[in-house]
Amino acid sequence: MGLDGARSHDERTTATPRTPMPHPRPPARVPFDLAAWASAPRPEADPGVFRQDHRQLDPDRAEAAKVATWPLLLRAGLNAVVGWLAYVYGVEVAKYGTTLIGVLPTRSAFVAVSVVLTLNVLVAGIVIKVFGRMGRWPEVWRRYALPLLSRTVTEEVPATEEEQSEAARQRDPWAVLRQGGAGVAARRLDGEAVGDVDYVRIRRAWESAQADPAFLPAFVEQVSLRGAAAFAHPSEARELPGRAERHDLLLGQVRLGTAQDVPKNPLTHRSAGFALDPVVLGTSLLAVGPAGTGKTARLARPVAEALCLQALAGTACAVVIGAADADLGPDAWYDVVIAPGDPASRYGLDLYGAAQDPDEAAARLAEALLPDELTARAETARTALQQMVGPFHAAFGRYPGVRELRALLAGEPESLEALVKGLRAAERLGSFERDLEHREHQRGRADDPGALLADRLALLDRPAFEGAFATDGTGRPPFAMRVLDHPLRVRVKLPERSHPEAARMLSRLLVGQFVQAAGSRGDRSLFAGLVVDDASAALDAGIVRGLQRLRGANAGVVLLLRTLVDLPEALRAPLFGAVGCRAAFPGIAPWDGKLFSEAWGTHLVRETAVTLAPDTSGGIVRRAGRLGRKALSGTTAQTESVTTREVERLRWSPSDLAHALPAGHAVVSLTAVSGEQVPPLLVDLRG
Repeated sequence: MGLDGARSHDERTTATPRTPMPHPRPPARVPFDLAAWASAPRPEADPGVFRQDHRQLDPDRAEAAKVATWPLLLRAGLNAVVGWLAYVYGVEVAKYGTTLIGVLPTRSAFVAVSVVLTLNVLVAGIVIKVFGRMGRWPEVWRRYALPLLSRTVTEEVPATEEEQSEAARQRDPWAVLRQGGAGVAARRLDGEAVGDVDYVRIRRAWESAQADPAFLPAFVEQVSLRGAAAFAHPSEARELPGRAERHDLLLGQVRLGTAQDVPKNPLTHRSAGFALDPVVLGTSLLAVGPAGTGKTARLARPVAEALCLQALAGTACAVVIGAADADLGPDAWYDVVIAPGDPASRYGLDLYGAAQDPDEAAARLAEALLPDELTARAETARTALQQMVGPFHAAFGRYPGVRELRALLAGEPESLEALVKGLRAAERLGSFERDLEHREHQRGRADDPGALLADRLALLDRPAFEGAFATDGTGRPPFAMRVLDHPLRVRVKLPERSHPEAARMLSRLLVGQFVQAAGSRGDRSLFAGLVVDDASAALDAGIVRGLQRLRGANAGVVLLLRTLVDLPEALRAPLFGAVGCRAAFPGIAPWDGKLFSEAWGTHLVRETAVTLAPDTSGGIVRRAGRLGRKALSGTTAQTESVTTREVERLRWSPSDLAHALPAGHAVVSLTAVSGEQVPPLLVDLRG
């Protein structure tokens, strides 16, 4: 039977993993200030921006801020001096002019004073407008005078009682509970150490209670009884050991690095924190880069950590697939750890994903069993597997195990006789008699797909996998993908070193089951996230098509590849079209960079061209001077013409991606589920 929920913390597997690679970021934690974290500003921003404490930049101010302090102040001072002289001279000239036309010599003193004031104001306005623009006085005011004035006013004017009360209310993380009639629960939480996972989980429970007032007493009772541990994850875990990244669980963001302040990056992202969240992961992400460039340590592990934290907060479920020695977090991060090939593993794997339809389960298994070079025979293999799985399920009420299915596909008489007896006992022989006859006719032929599938299943019918794929209840409890509507944390450790071909099959099977299960969930309130550390063997045409359906299913996949050459050529372009987020790491091959470059397209850039030509202007004197200069210096006088135009250029060329990316960086483009796109960003992932 499948796992319908998360196991308790004590029931998790005790399998000893291989020693993981050291994580480059120290897991240093500071005391958590809940009030400051909950009340921190989170302004609206483009996808990919870490919004907690983010300060939005005005593009005009950002351009002006590039001017250094002393040149800016010197220019402002010089313009002020010249402006003052121009003002004095302009007022005198204006007075003299009005005297000539007979305006000032008048019997009315009021008229004379009015004319003088008007002239002063008019001349001052012209001077301020002209010299203020040249001297950038508004920028000096914003950059230096306004902060000093604001600081002075804040220090001199004490806050009123109303302002103090409003500030205290904003910093109260449980103000919404007090206002909603759950003051008792709020007072209980005031006296406990509450982390960000607890806060988000309790706030989520509160929102559910608000939807139906009948749940409010139950909410207050639970919080009053358990405090910060109320509504805890089924494992009772409230934090991840060794947590190292910076997270904002209110928005589901994990900060991976900083977008660099370079012309290729949009102004809205320059120097801003770079983050991923379910809004962008819902379109799936493809990352390509050689081994050792940081794909696992700086992308896969932080995303896995974020999904596990969100699962503890009750907002997501996580499935993480990788080699047994991949650095994807310790076993304590996960509720279920599956290690096929490890006798100490406490959990097995359901090869059929607990699918309700036998034909659907057989089709997915057939596609996973076949290697890339044999996909041309996928249709006949799928039919052959369905002709065995369907009758077996009808006869015995369960799916066949690996050894049973292998024997049926190979045509062993004892297995076929037992199947026929089971169908007669279940009174279903007539429904499947034609399938059995068709398999009997194909048995022994050179092109029999059953023999091919039996040979492939032999890779899983090994002593090391004993009990890992049992379907009769005698082996380990099998994990099935149908539990994606629970906040479960699952880690699958593939035996890539000891059984590489079996690991490839299992990887393809698990990814296919996830795509199928996530897209068919009835309850999509939880974000379903899948991280695949090496997806070179996990992709086929059906999975690539299924990735596009995940956008509307509140689910997403993170796929890591060393090179696109590992994929069949027919899959590369469709894969780029199926995912919304793409990341290129340093050292990728130029042919890989070409696909990224084509996907990111072109943009308009301002290009300046300088043309030099011999100077032939002037009369006899200038020409004679140029001849003398040439005789003395050996150089010809030239004229210089400058042409500026807008031209289309690639955002990132294949050569730049292959050779110009610094270590620890990546170029990442994002697409939100809503369709909002972010052009490729150069991101420093080292901190």
